[in-house]
Amino acid sequence: MRAAQKTGMDPAIVASAASVALSWYFYFVKGDKLTGLFVGLWPPTFLAFASYFEQTRMSEMVDQATGGSSGGVVQSLERVMQR
Repeated sequence: MRAAQKTGMDPAIVASAASVALSWYFYFVKGDKLTGLFVGLWPPTFLAFASYFEQTRMSEMVDQATGGSSGGVVQSLERVMQR
């Protein structure tokens, strides 16, 4: 639930929505279909980069939580239970 609330104003989502609006502006209002189509290709790129950076951040958090060891989660749980 928190993830859904957090992503509501994510800069990547705002940039994607803005580029869709800009694409429509160029395509329908200005009549420049080529530019409109070009700008319309930006949203998936913005969202792909945002997804990549989020996955990288989550991977780093998992590595920190597990101590980066090869035993990973099992060793971390054993350390926590010993305390």
